Amino acid sequence: MPTIKEQKEIDFFEKKLREQKEIITSCQKNHKVKSCMICKEVIGCATRKAYVNAVYQSMNKGKGGGFEF
Repeated sequence: MPTIKEQKEIDFFEKKLREQKEIITSCQKNHKVKSCMICKEVIGCATRKAYVNAVYQSMNKGKGGGFEF
């Protein structure tokens, strides 16, 4: 069972992930694509980078460590 501090950290990372998911979904709609991989701006896209970072952070809850695709 997570401590209150751990639960707050989990909530923080999950909230950030939900926010970034909304942003990236909106971006995809604006660009009329279903995936970033088919967007012409995928390379160097700050929106996608922020989303990937939020996914990474939600997976490790800010503890760092390795991350491989």
